Amino acid sequence: MTSCSSWADVVRLLAVPQHQGAIVPDAGRLPTGCAALADLAGEVLGLAGHTVAVATGGTPLTGGVANFGGLLANRWAQLAALRSVREPVLLIGGDCGVDATTLAVARLRVGEGLGVVWWDAHADLHTPATSPSNAFHGMALRAALGEGDRALVADPPLPPGHAVLAGTRSMEPAEREAIDDGLAALVAPERARDGRAVAEAAVSTGMSQVYLHIDLDVLDPEEFRGSCVPVPGGLTVAEVVAGIEAVADALPVVGVGITECTTTRPAELQRLVPLLEAVGATLFAARGR
Repeated sequence: MTSCSSWADVVRLLAVPQHQGAIVPDAGRLPTGCAALADLAGEVLGLAGHTVAVATGGTPLTGGVANFGGLLANRWAQLAALRSVREPVLLIGGDCGVDATTLAVARLRVGEGLGVVWWDAHADLHTPATSPSNAFHGMALRAALGEGDRALVADPPLPPGHAVLAGTRSMEPAEREAIDDGLAALVAPERARDGRAVAEAAVSTGMSQVYLHIDLDVLDPEEFRGSCVPVPGGLTVAEVVAGIEAVADALPVVGVGITECTTTRPAELQRLVPLLEAVGATLFAARGR
């Protein structure tokens, strides 16, 4: 594994403490969880992080999206922060919605071959028309694929089908329909425990480069208790690490997002150190390709 001192020169650590995309009781803890996880990532990987200044409040429901104004302001702030970045990015959220913006920037730079592996308990494939909660974090992957409110979707979007859901176990009918229609491939938890299955699914989509999205609720609550919307039946840290390594062996990784941390407890955060080490090594390797 590459030394931490080497990572500082080739990976950009960016924290986006957005909470407006999550409409759940623990959403208010996302900014502090984001800050704590970004601090830990900086410590583990020897990186000096940058925090994007985001809106602090919410705004009324607009066009089927809760807190629309705050989300739009955050999107522009995040785009401005990413404009000059050329290194692979380790993005720490905030809610999942931040990765719709990161993927738009990556897609612009990488081209049509870009895809995403989306480790998440939830499919995040709603549109404003289908979402029962109006929460943008449940629309984030669909937005990255170019569907949803025009002001919030990725531009340019990922090609349809260039997405793999890994460890997903909470889906609603509209999201299952999107999967059945081929918008994203599904690797359920039983298969996702084998990292090779995740890598094979990614390669089979035809993507030539990949962004890794890791919502911490992909982890089983008994493994990690600091995610925003925990769901039983998830993966272990070791299983996600194995998946990261397998995907990185199969495809060039252009960036990583880790989202939805709500805890600031050091003992709980320490459980994520192997995950951060794997991500750091993967991004360093990506820079060296």
